[in-house]
Amino acid sequence: MTPTLLILGATSDVARACAHRYAREGYDLMLAGRDPEALEPEAQDLRLRHGRIVTCHAFDALDTAGFAGFLDGLPHLPDSVICAVGAMGDQTESQIDPAAAARVMRANYEGPALILGLLAQKMQARDHGVLIGISSVAGDRGRASNYVYGSAKAGFTAFLSGLRNRLAKTGVQVITVKPGFVATRMTEGMDLNPRLTALPEEVAEAIWQAQRHKRDVIYVRRIWRAVMTIIRLLPEVIFKRTRL
Repeated sequence: MTPTLLILGATSDVARACAHRYAREGYDLMLAGRDPEALEPEAQDLRLRHGRIVTCHAFDALDTAGFAGFLDGLPHLPDSVICAVGAMGDQTESQIDPAAAARVMRANYEGPALILGLLAQKMQARDHGVLIGISSVAGDRGRASNYVYGSAKAGFTAFLSGLRNRLAKTGVQVITVKPGFVATRMTEGMDLNPRLTALPEEVAEAIWQAQRHKRDVIYVRRIWRAVMTIIRLLPEVIFKRTRL
């Protein structure tokens, strides 16, 4: 049977790159986002370019009450899922506006964790599936420049770790993806170090290879593993004096 991939948050540049990468491997696609009509041009391009079946679905990561209905409305339970949902937010705004901070926390942790939890239940019953969560190196240690976003990603990373541990003896694979900087519309205009900045296609390739080789946690690019190891190991008395 033709394998299928569900992409949650399918409008992002990384999500689009993943769609094309998996389509080249013969996957049919389910693209999910808040505005399914906005996904249709990309879906049509995928159909024409790769000859795959592509469907579009309404999904709002903040509408947790609608998750069960969303899953019931899919054509079938997918073989693989990539959760590319997320929102950087603005740290300064989040510091002074609890509602803004809550949106960032819910978009990066609550929504992604809860929907993957429901999918995990269904995949475990089937004893087959791959759940891929795109977290961030920002979750490895809270930093002054983005600690609201980072704290949500830290929660998501911990959730994926626990889910992976729980499902380790089943046929369900759980992968945590930790990109560093990625050259996307969201980071356009930022002064990013080229050595630390990946392209969306590079992230998509890393995700595909992680699924193919059954890896658990990956950093994109690999240099980020070393960078974040150093940052995590800094004593708090030194770390709190930094401006990261």
